[in-house]
Amino acid sequence: MIPGGINLAPEAPISHIVELAQEAEQLGFQRCWIYDEGLPVRDPYVTMSAIAAGTSTIRLGTGITNPYTRHPAMTAAATASLHELSGGRAFVGIGAGGSITLGSLGIERKKGLTATRESIQAMRRLFAGETVTFAGDFLNLVDARIEYTQPGIEVWLAGRGPKMLNMGGELADGVLLSFMHKEFFQDYIEHIRKGADCSGNSPRVCYSTSIATTQASLDALRPHMTYRLVDAPPKVKARLGITDSEVEEIRSAMIHDGLHEAGHLVRDEWIRPFVIMGTVEECAAELIDLMSRYQIDEFSVPIYELETAPQLMAEVAAVLNAADG
Repeated sequence: MIPGGINLAPEAPISHIVELAQEAEQLGFQRCWIYDEGLPVRDPYVTMSAIAAGTSTIRLGTGITNPYTRHPAMTAAATASLHELSGGRAFVGIGAGGSITLGSLGIERKKGLTATRESIQAMRRLFAGETVTFAGDFLNLVDARIEYTQPGIEVWLAGRGPKMLNMGGELADGVLLSFMHKEFFQDYIEHIRKGADCSGNSPRVCYSTSIATTQASLDALRPHMTYRLVDAPPKVKARLGITDSEVEEIRSAMIHDGLHEAGHLVRDEWIRPFVIMGTVEECAAELIDLMSRYQIDEFSVPIYELETAPQLMAEVAAVLNAADG
């Protein structure tokens, strides 16, 4: 099976999230990312601790956290604690954060690039067992040390912009590329490789997007393409052929009617460049091509609808197994 993972939003009781993670482990998934989206979801570290107690092999980490809602050193401490509890299965995924997480807390995202860079630098030193004094533009530490840390805790960065991806290549153990327009994939990879070349780093790359092998799984994805289309860079909108008026129509529907109603405005041709669609065999062939062409190490599928998650995980596992075979 191609190295695969799932990304779960703990929007249901933690016991249900644990059951889904257990099922993912049984299906052969190797990594479980847990959304850190602030107040709308259960606490990710409580959730991951429960998953750790109920599983034995699947790796666990934030997908993703940010430098603002928790002090990055406390994020490192929580991750080191989870690493200990899980028998060495923890990692941390970090990015600059978004409006869903920060808005309701009244937190303004300032110096996103600097905050993420300094967080990665500090966490990697703390994970290495160093005593860290750090005076940055965003982050400060004075003789900070995690006594119980263990080796092997990975730091993953998730981002979209050139500077963020370049930094991921330079500093992180891995870079998560989520819902990227496939025609611009080479650009994203080159940004990562450029940063890696500057520092001599060798980060892994994980590609995360949806796989749709049925009409039901495609329709379930539509609401979650709304905000991605609205916030897409101009060059992506131009390539899609989506007009300003169509964007505003989707935006208005999101505000007034909700994501599910707005999703009815999303056309198939606007979805296809971001996801993998078709039969199991067609999806497997496309995934093999993408991973080989761009030297991608892992694949992860986001789980949006918890009610249909078992079916979706089974579909994706079938694609990963077909691709591996």
